[in-house]
Amino acid sequence: MRFNSLFYKKIFTGFVLFFALVLTSCSQDGGTQQGKDAMSSDKSIRIGYQKNGPLVILKSLGTVEKELEKKGVKVEWKEFQAGPALMEALNAGSIDFGRTGDSPPIFAQASGSPIVYVAAGYSKYEGSGILIPKNSPIQSLADLKGKKIGFAKGSSSHYLLVKALEKAGLDYSDITPAYLQPGDARVAFEQGSIDAWVTWDPFTADTQLNSDATLLVNGEGLTSDRDFFVANANYAKKNKEILEIIVNQIQHSSEWANGHQKELVTMIAPLLKIDEKSIEMAVQRREYGVDPLTDEIRKEQQAKADTFYHLKIIPKEIHVEEAMMD
Repeated sequence: MRFNSLFYKKIFTGFVLFFALVLTSCSQDGGTQQGKDAMSSDKSIRIGYQKNGPLVILKSLGTVEKELEKKGVKVEWKEFQAGPALMEALNAGSIDFGRTGDSPPIFAQASGSPIVYVAAGYSKYEGSGILIPKNSPIQSLADLKGKKIGFAKGSSSHYLLVKALEKAGLDYSDITPAYLQPGDARVAFEQGSIDAWVTWDPFTADTQLNSDATLLVNGEGLTSDRDFFVANANYAKKNKEILEIIVNQIQHSSEWANGHQKELVTMIAPLLKIDEKSIEMAVQRREYGVDPLTDEIRKEQQAKADTFYHLKIIPKEIHVEEAMMD
């Protein structure tokens, strides 16, 4: 496959600058110092979460607070809009634990951030894929040649697209990438500024139902698209028991979510400001749950890291197992 290394160096540089800006912000508001203070104490844990993910379910149910209260530990919740910002907060020590998609931990490890993988989520490939307009001339992966495709750079969607192109026998240079976050990509997709959009649920479901879009392919056979639960390495060394309690509670809340889909839809829809039908579609094609860091999962994540290195998106080879908690 043919790749422009200078082009991808610019992509990585963009990530580095983004992390630096977030770190500066954390320092200016005292976040870093607060992080150091809190990490020296076992009386609190700061959990970073995003509105779309298993931790928002855990937060809404309130069960982890009750369990950790027995240990004299207070839970503090901090919301993040995206995985890279959450990972930088872990690096800065302003949070102790969080959840993100499969790609941000790779970038964090490549940049030397002191993070560790604690556990993995179940695969959610069914809700991730490549969207096309209803009457698009694109009818197969091979038809993506020469097309402008929107996706978030360095994300799980980026990896999915690369694997889809490989499956079709296409080079990355055969398409024109449009690096867009979901909100901007949705507008571009509806306006016809891009020919296809690679994204994940609930954006996939929302666009299918409300923008007359068709899912060309989902992630089956291309990517596992897992959540990962990660922690600041320094915190993890001192507080394994606390992390075990949290992971156990995530599993319990996941089981609740799987068994109470209607209630889950009612819970999530107003948080994401997405209609209930779209959330219902997303919920029905996903199973929540926690997996240990098995050899299979390590290999999955290593394959993603190797792909990003091959594309020159990260500057060096990494071994993901080195960042996985025993």
